[in-house]
Amino acid sequence: MKLIIASNNAHKVREIEQIVGDYFTEMKTLREAGLEIDVVEDGTTFEENARKKAVEVLAAAPEFDAALADDSGLIVDALNGAPGVYSARYAGEGHDDAANNKKLLEDMDNVPEVLRTCRFASSIVLARRGMEPITVIGYAEGTLLREPRGENGFGYDPLFWYAPLNKTFAELTADEKNSVSHRSRSLALLKEALEAEKQ
Repeated sequence: MKLIIASNNAHKVREIEQIVGDYFTEMKTLREAGLEIDVVEDGTTFEENARKKAVEVLAAAPEFDAALADDSGLIVDALNGAPGVYSARYAGEGHDDAANNKKLLEDMDNVPEVLRTCRFASSIVLARRGMEPITVIGYAEGTLLREPRGENGFGYDPLFWYAPLNKTFAELTADEKNSVSHRSRSLALLKEALEAEKQ
């Protein structure tokens, strides 16, 4: 089964290859497949956005049997689930990680430690020709710090405190993060679903 990954993120692709690579005869990113497609992510949930991306990319890539897409972000309980699906553009269109983090810290300024619970979510959808898409979602639970820590990772990683390892996501090595991240958990769920189909 030939798979196109609806991403050009090398780190993401490596993680996908490590966890579910055995289920596909060939895997290519959008760039490797020579495909330029900009899917409008206007869904209200991570699942809706991931499904839309997977279905549209598969439709645009007839030489592939399946398309895998993910949508992820940060859910903060004290903000009623924000930034959520707007995680990448929380501070507005065209803003960067630093601006998003600054806005998040401002919005959480008066929230006490006990109420600063949050989680990263990653929804993955595998769209396949003539079959129902597989949809899974994985989470990583944490708390929101009041100032960034660590130089690794991206997005909200410097503010996301992961208690089991006593570090922020930005202080983890790539291998550490891959072992506990929301995306690794959703990919593990996808692997379980693919295994179940074989039985």
